[in-house]
Amino acid sequence: MNNFKKTELDNGIRVVSEVHPGSRAVSIGVWVLTGTRDEDTSDAGISHFLEHLVFKGTKTRSAYQIAKSLEALGGDLNAYTTREYTCYHALVLKDHWEKALDVLADIVSNMHLTKKEFNLEKGVILQEIAMSEDNHEDIIYDIFFDQVYDKHPLGRPILGTPASIAKMSQTQIMNYYKKTYTGKNIIVSAAGNIDHGDFLEAVEKKLGRKKKSNLKTSRKAPGWKRRRHVVEKQAEQVHMLLGMPTASFRDKYRFEAYIANTLLGGGMTSKLYQSVREKRGLVYSIHSALNTHVDCGMMLIYAGTEAKSVQKVGDLIAREFNKLKKSGVSKSDVEMFKTQVTGSILLGSDDIENRMTSLAVNEMVFGRYRSVESIIDEINEVTQDSVNEYIAKELDAKKASGVLLGPDVKALASWWKDLEL
Repeated sequence: MNNFKKTELDNGIRVVSEVHPGSRAVSIGVWVLTGTRDEDTSDAGISHFLEHLVFKGTKTRSAYQIAKSLEALGGDLNAYTTREYTCYHALVLKDHWEKALDVLADIVSNMHLTKKEFNLEKGVILQEIAMSEDNHEDIIYDIFFDQVYDKHPLGRPILGTPASIAKMSQTQIMNYYKKTYTGKNIIVSAAGNIDHGDFLEAVEKKLGRKKKSNLKTSRKAPGWKRRRHVVEKQAEQVHMLLGMPTASFRDKYRFEAYIANTLLGGGMTSKLYQSVREKRGLVYSIHSALNTHVDCGMMLIYAGTEAKSVQKVGDLIAREFNKLKKSGVSKSDVEMFKTQVTGSILLGSDDIENRMTSLAVNEMVFGRYRSVESIIDEINEVTQDSVNEYIAKELDAKKASGVLLGPDVKALASWWKDLEL
């Protein structure tokens, strides 16, 4: 039985839903398909700034009323911005989904912004940027993106810069809101104990009058710069981040990438965790991760260690990665990590917030529904040969870039540059 349904409104807004009859809850998301990579230099950080500002009030609700609207019902209302989209989402009991949709539709359609609230929130964003610079485990990723993507919009920090936020005007924000929160640039998704017909009728009523989007897609895939960068910072630890370009969301090797990443550094059974932490106790945190976009992606390896152990940790990471490149993966490892990935997906599918997100992301990237079962089928088609083919063709150590951040790292610049990964 296919519990998924999709309808497109006359103004281009796509409405997708998946019914889960046994659930007590409904999760709803309004997705605006504009993120950091769509911003001009003068707009840097505007998507994230706008995400904050819509919660400051609408034509009918104050900021407090927005916050109270779902919290008073035991529900949750939140939002986040990425490099490719902004998501506003709510989780409520099944009897309250219309209220949740009403609030979400209100903030993405009827923002009412006073000069005072605008200036107050600008100060909040500037504080957030300052705080992020103190969080070395986070800021190293922004530095890495800036290094490898150079002047491409994907290389910019989601929060923007102190200079770009300080210069941003209220008129600039309102114009961006009116231009981007429209028509085909919006997906509304829902998962849980909800009827698609009822949901569609409510979305049409609340968002059907929005203008069709006249936005033209101007996204271009970024290039890749091989760089080994060091940043001196006073800290208790040295933070190390290595990465190379790899499969995008649409790449034929995307599931092979998941398997290889899980094997290398995706959990406590991974090669890196076992070699660097369990056997030698050199780190508390070490892992690899895929950072994936619609037209590009990267595999990242992160480790945090004390200054005296940096070279040993870096050499061990290089050894494990180069062993993977040289010898490939065994059939037994592929089968074990396929089971691990499959189990993770199946467990996640029981969470209706995950399902709501999956519906929207699949519509955004592929323009179609992909059931959990079909994804598992694709993972089951992954073989030892296909994973080894992915590793040989896509994981190019010659392109590996890195950032080393912490105390006295300039003294390690030569070793860092020559690290063979």
